[in-house]
Amino acid sequence: MAHILVIDDEDSIVKMLSLALSRKGFHVDAASSGEEGIAKYDSNRFDLVITDVKMPGVSGKTVARHVQNSNRPDTPVVGISGTPWELADNEFDAVLTKPFSLSSLYGAIDHIYCRSLPERKAG
Repeated sequence: MAHILVIDDEDSIVKMLSLALSRKGFHVDAASSGEEGIAKYDSNRFDLVITDVKMPGVSGKTVARHVQNSNRPDTPVVGISGTPWELADNEFDAVLTKPFSLSSLYGAIDHIYCRSLPERKAG
């Protein structure tokens, strides 16, 4: 089962994404800040990171750079933001502008993995 890390400082977004991804068969871990997300990333193995771009303290861009400079730089990172101009730097493997539909989220994941996520449940 694919393991996804969701990072967002808005609790409602974390809950919605966690529930939606869990229902599709993904194992989800969540963090409420960039700092917490980086700590979880460093102590676990994730197949994908989904992060808010604009957060207090450590931003999603910093999270993406951390992943790219880690010993697992091939881990894809999806950036999500209500401020689309923050997504222009191409630091992410995919981007979603809030609000986004669940089908857009699933489509971005499918696009990143070309339907090859390990043990992905059909849904």
